[in-house]
Amino acid sequence: MSGHSKWATIKRAKGEVDAKRGKVFTKIAREIYVSVKENGSGDPANNSRLAAVVAKAKAANMPNDNIKRAIDKGLGSGGGDSFESISYEGYGPQGVAVIVEAMTDNRNRTASVVRHAFDKYGGNLGAVGSVAWSFDRKGVIIVDNEDNDIDEDKMLEDALEVGADDVSTEEGVYEVYTATDSVVAVTEALEKLGYKFLSAQAEMVPQNYITLTADADIKNMEKMLEILEDDDDVQNVWHNYEG
Repeated sequence: MSGHSKWATIKRAKGEVDAKRGKVFTKIAREIYVSVKENGSGDPANNSRLAAVVAKAKAANMPNDNIKRAIDKGLGSGGGDSFESISYEGYGPQGVAVIVEAMTDNRNRTASVVRHAFDKYGGNLGAVGSVAWSFDRKGVIIVDNEDNDIDEDKMLEDALEVGADDVSTEEGVYEVYTATDSVVAVTEALEKLGYKFLSAQAEMVPQNYITLTADADIKNMEKMLEILEDDDDVQNVWHNYEG
């Protein structure tokens, strides 16, 4: 098992999920709506993008009624919301690489918020591709092991058996890595084996990490992430900051 600190860098945000659950559900509902609207199908079996978002929704404990409402909205005829997906790339303090994935109905509004967060807290926006090269897109399934009752060898054996590529261990969780198009199948297979999840989705996984040592840099980096993650248009923030 190859260990790294990705979970350690994001568990602060995961710990706040309960307090921000409504906002999390709203963002996932938007993803569901767009995946249905663009594909024309509300059946995960015929819409791989929808299947991936539904897996993510279930891992976040989003109620089935909320999922169904978002699907029904996407299937609705006529006008309605018009969202587009946009990615921003740049650097935080001391060259921390940051990728912001947004889904918005107002490109100017979203760009303004993202640019402000970078500029105010010691970072700067870059061109598309400026930092993405230092990340790998992988399926990442976070398995709950808060009680430390899941045997490490058994976890690895089960994960590889159902098609995962690798497993790493962090405090209170296992991180299961898959190909991006295998997230749903592996999640469902592990669920049948009794595993519980904290998240399941395609992620941008850093190839290396940067540790900040100056208090001012740490404060600015965490404030930048807080502003970005709290914005309604921002779906995901990937970075290589090791807190």
